[in-house]
Amino acid sequence: MRVWKADLTAADVTPRALWLNRRRLMAGAGAMAFAGPAMAQVSADGFDAGEESTALEDITAYNNYYEFGLDKTDPARLAGALTTDPWSVEIAGLVDRPGTFALADLLSGLTVEERIYRLRCVEAWSMVVPWNGVPLAAILERAGVQDGARYVAFETLFCPDEMPGQRTASLDWPYREGLRIDEAMHPLTLMATGLYGEPLPKQNGAPIRLVVPWKYGFKSIKGIVRISLVADQPETTWNMQNPGEYGFYSNVNPEVDHPRWSQASERRVGAGLFAGRIDTLMFNGYEDQVAGLYAGMDLKANF
Repeated sequence: MRVWKADLTAADVTPRALWLNRRRLMAGAGAMAFAGPAMAQVSADGFDAGEESTALEDITAYNNYYEFGLDKTDPARLAGALTTDPWSVEIAGLVDRPGTFALADLLSGLTVEERIYRLRCVEAWSMVVPWNGVPLAAILERAGVQDGARYVAFETLFCPDEMPGQRTASLDWPYREGLRIDEAMHPLTLMATGLYGEPLPKQNGAPIRLVVPWKYGFKSIKGIVRISLVADQPETTWNMQNPGEYGFYSNVNPEVDHPRWSQASERRVGAGLFAGRIDTLMFNGYEDQVAGLYAGMDLKANF
């Protein structure tokens, strides 16, 4: 099986129809070993956004990953030096079974799912990405969530020797994010370990990252080394950096503008500079699945 690399051309990208057909074949065969840090069974029952997937070359070449630089081309150019094997993740806080686990052990025995998600960043661009990974809920359930846990906090690796952006003061390192416990346990919330059926590229958050498809992209923290179950709302990097522009929830909401730009429309990465913009959907198109999490909340105040 060929390993995808960031320097592939459009001709190397598997068309979505062929990729989906491969998923159907895998489902018919019953199982397939996942080519990643853990061996598990592939499920073809993951959520499908119902849209054409963004080309792999665009997914892997146009990234926000400030640990490697501020330009969207920096991660693909500089992430190659990052050591992703071995990798361990600490599970801490209000859990029955805390500890630091090798990634293979953390994922061992969990079913790998394939999901096609539409993701949107606050800069008004979006992608449709076919992820592979495990539900975050499965990891948390294995750890044993205690009654007092109301939030989940995440931290990215801090390694300035291999992550040159961390040698700057652009953000307060390490990168931190958080979810409410019901958001974390929602079936759409994924811990991604791959995309397009292959191991996750380093510039996209290898070896393990969060994917929360109804929130802006910066909530989907990359290169995770620590997951903590806590009672109080955790600090998050962009909310600390500029709370007037970046709220804790960061749900995609076309009715709430960023102070410096409208968030009512977007364009697809790879569609070209002259492609028409499209309307942004409430909760990024997942309103039917997640709106109930925020029933009764003022979504303009809790942005």
